[in-house]
Amino acid sequence: MTRSFRNAFTLIELLIVIAIIAVLIALLLPALGQMRKTGRQLSCAARMRQVAIAWSIYGDENQDVAVPVQPGRFDDEDQNVYFVGNGDQYRPRWFALLGLSEGLYAFANPSPDREDEHTTTVTNPAFLCPSVPHWNNTRNYPFGYNHQFLGNARFRNNDESAGFINFPVRASSIYSSQTVMAADSLGTAAGKPIAEQTEYRADGSRDPDRTAVGGHGYALDPPRLTDNCDYADRRSRAPEHRSAPDTRHLNKANVSFCDGHVEPMSLEELGYQTGEGGRVEAWGEDTTNALFSGDASDKDPPLLFK
Repeated sequence: MTRSFRNAFTLIELLIVIAIIAVLIALLLPALGQMRKTGRQLSCAARMRQVAIAWSIYGDENQDVAVPVQPGRFDDEDQNVYFVGNGDQYRPRWFALLGLSEGLYAFANPSPDREDEHTTTVTNPAFLCPSVPHWNNTRNYPFGYNHQFLGNARFRNNDESAGFINFPVRASSIYSSQTVMAADSLGTAAGKPIAEQTEYRADGSRDPDRTAVGGHGYALDPPRLTDNCDYADRRSRAPEHRSAPDTRHLNKANVSFCDGHVEPMSLEELGYQTGEGGRVEAWGEDTTNALFSGDASDKDPPLLFK
């Protein structure tokens, strides 16, 4: 009588196969994680590039005036309401004004009401970072504008009669390939040690301690500040409340320049200096504003008080 035998794995062979698969997964997971991070960095850069190109278009459409970080305050509230393409918004930030130049509308529901100034939700993905998509209100925002040198329409001496701090700025006067337009922003948490930074405030509220990541992120302070300059959050003009880029993409920040190109850069490459606990200093011997000043020189930010 002939016997037939069925080929099958032994228990030991199965365990070996499972072990090999586990080793392969352990080797591949970090690579897949790195690929996802790289993908988000590239997606973010593409979005920032589109908005940076709009910076030049805005100047062309507005008598060579670079977009301000946001319109200045006036006694008449009606003068603070601006059309943003699909409605009116109270004191829209720079990105909403740039979006109008390209037919990209930042808000699904813009609001002309003063109480909605900081809480209006940014809904267009072109204006959001894929690594922090929930950073989507107008105050605590993921991308910061080089407001000190490109268009600060806040009033000097906090007095409307004293004029703007640095506005208008002629777009054609800017050395565009060597001037930062915007970057991934950590907001006012940047001046604190990393261990003291707190969670993002999704409701658009102001953190009294200025430790929440993204707080006042829409305005990006240059590397070197002075005792007599504006800050991203002008209510808290102190070195520990400065804003700075967020190196959220593989330890680098995506940085868009005024000519439209985008580069991933470290804080040091941008001219910043870090101190104890990873906080970003407001000044130091290694700080330089050369990539922010508009003419590639290391000059002080414009004066706040005269």
